[in-house]
Amino acid sequence: MTAWHLSLPAVKGGLLAAVLFGVSTPLVQHFGKGLGAFTTAALLYAGAAAVGFASRQSVEREARMVRGDLPRLLSMAAFGAVLGPVALAWGLQHTSGTSASLMLALEALFTALLARLLYQETMDRRVWAAMLLLLAGGVALVLDQGRNGDTQLWGMLAVLVATAAWGTDNTLSRALAERDPGQVVLGKAAIGAVATALLGWLLNEPMPAPAAALILFAVGASGYGLSLRFYLLAQRAFGAARTGSVFAFAPFIGAAFAIALGDRSGTLAMAVGGILMMLGVALHLMESHAHEHGHEQMEHEHAHSHDDGHHDHLHDVLPVGAHSHPHVHEPIRHAHAHVPDAHHRHLH
Repeated sequence: MTAWHLSLPAVKGGLLAAVLFGVSTPLVQHFGKGLGAFTTAALLYAGAAAVGFASRQSVEREARMVRGDLPRLLSMAAFGAVLGPVALAWGLQHTSGTSASLMLALEALFTALLARLLYQETMDRRVWAAMLLLLAGGVALVLDQGRNGDTQLWGMLAVLVATAAWGTDNTLSRALAERDPGQVVLGKAAIGAVATALLGWLLNEPMPAPAAALILFAVGASGYGLSLRFYLLAQRAFGAARTGSVFAFAPFIGAAFAIALGDRSGTLAMAVGGILMMLGVALHLMESHAHEHGHEQMEHEHAHSHDDGHHDHLHDVLPVGAHSHPHVHEPIRHAHAHVPDAHHRHLH
């Protein structure tokens, strides 16, 4: 059984996140023209913060964030809501929208490597091959844009910085995947919006026209707010590296949308780079992982239901559907196909 079949709802959530984010990239390039990178990022994450505020759940349905989560949330905001969007906004103004969209597939590479380094998520030969394909595709895109002059090359390198920043953000967010995703989105986006707005003001960036501001706010709400919410829910059930690979379909969606909007900068090298990256994403999703493993006693709190094989604790009255409360997992040893979700973080 593959990871794809193990968590089909999570895959669908990751794909929905990819669609929303993928479409946003060429829109940011189009409507962000003439704006500073910090101002663009502030508008995007103001929209995301609004979605986070509106999508918060009750304490009975989702686990609350706690004070100890603040340092990680600040780190996520620094990488994912300041460095990442600012680098992308600047890069999109200095390179092809199609190639920049495709370059974002390298986010999956950075996410997988960091998930392996920090959380010991499994990476067998198939996964390593997938990462090499993603890397080869990224190199092809950089070389292709480098032929068009230093400006295009610097634009692509800025997009590369954005992928590394978001890969770091994705890995950091894994530890908060059990919290209410609405709260996580709100906290991260609000910090990012305030920080980038302040930096834009200090740098005297031009104020956006009302129409452009509203459009970027809406793009941020869907492509950064809703997308992040779906991403966190998928990561909860699927692990950081695999969710990153599902999300890596976003660049191909963005590239197709950029072409539909009139981008005609495509070249043979760009096509080769995109094909290599798509093969890498597909190869990672075909991974199969099953073995005997043990679960030590663990107490934690997160949204769960009692039909997943790992939540068999008792209730006086069994709740219907997903609910959240502190609960204990008793020690158990068994064998089944699994992914590195909240209950399968054992070492290999």
